Amino acid sequence: MLAETICSAVSAAGLGIAAVAAYRKRFLAATRIAAYALVPVALVLTGVVEWVSGMVFKPAVWAGFGLLGLSWVLLMTTRAVERRRLGAGEKPVKAAKASPAREAVAPAASAPSPGQGARPQPASRQAPAAPADDFSDIEAILKKHGI
Repeated sequence: MLAETICSAVSAAGLGIAAVAAYRKRFLAATRIAAYALVPVALVLTGVVEWVSGMVFKPAVWAGFGLLGLSWVLLMTTRAVERRRLGAGEKPVKAAKASPAREAVAPAASAPSPGQGARPQPASRQAPAAPADDFSDIEAILKKHGI
C-alpha cells in the first residue's frame, strides 16, 4: 500500500512539473515530462509494483539470489584456476580432442619432379624471387605500425 501511495505522489508531482513547463510554452518538454510522470501510476495499475514489492520482502527470494551469486562465484573461481593451470604449460582439454596439427611442408616439396625425359628449364625460370622481395611490403606495413 505504501508503494502505491509513493508512486501516485511521484506521478502527481511529475504532472505538476509538466503543467509548469507547458505554462512556460515548452510544450515538447512538458509532454515528455508528463509521459514519464504517468509511468509509476501505470506500473501500479498493471500490478508490477505489487509483484516487485512482494518479491523483495520474501526471504526465500533473497536466498535464491544468494544462491545465484554463490554459483556465479564458484564458476568464476574454477575458470580462474583453470586459466592459471593452463599458463603453467598444460594443454587445454579442447585441444586434445581436436584433430592433430598438420606438419609444415616446404613449397619445393609439393612441386612435381621432372621425369627422365624432361628437359631442364633455364636458370632464369628456376630461380625463385628472393624472400626479402616477397615480404618487403609486409615488413613496411609492420614497421609503419611499430611492430
